[in-house]
Amino acid sequence: MKIICLDLEGVLVPEIWIAFSEAAGIPELRRTTRDEPDYDKLMVSRLAILKENRLGLADIQKVIAGIDPLPGAKAFTASLREAAQLIILSDTFEQFAAPLMAKLNYPTLFCNTLLVDPSGAVTGYQLRRQNGKCHAVKAFRSMGLQVFAAGDSFNDLAMIEAANAGALFRAPPSIRQSHGHIPSTETYAELRARIDEFLGKSFL
Repeated sequence: MKIICLDLEGVLVPEIWIAFSEAAGIPELRRTTRDEPDYDKLMVSRLAILKENRLGLADIQKVIAGIDPLPGAKAFTASLREAAQLIILSDTFEQFAAPLMAKLNYPTLFCNTLLVDPSGAVTGYQLRRQNGKCHAVKAFRSMGLQVFAAGDSFNDLAMIEAANAGALFRAPPSIRQSHGHIPSTETYAELRARIDEFLGKSFL
């Protein structure tokens, strides 16, 4: 059995923290895993900025409510789900992702959880586990599943390399150049061609 594992932000929906950065007028929140390979360092910085500016979960969710999937993403995921099982592996948080999953017709999602106090302040975060995307792909393969993985950021590289096949999708030049052995795609048509090649290929 073959499955498709995709990152969420930057692949199917806009980057949530960039959208919130623009809405809140805080340029420092524009940094994402496309810029910073150390996820914990990135999140500690984000939480400090939220605390300093007295911004809570409700402020972020208000912005998320206005975010739509990237053009073509809904049709792309629908077509994939007709061809294979689709799982979204993301380092976003369930408190962020729920309305976005509704707009994508509820694909299966594995993500993390924010810790929020009674006042609505974000006090921390709980990961599924460190490098959870990679571990998920390895677990799927340990069950005899064949996996195609795609993403756009530093935190997607390990899962792509752990999969039977994979590709970058609209990754920044720094990642494309440093990982030139991973096929790079820019459109859903190009990514779908890579996936169709995987679905038609036999793996021993």
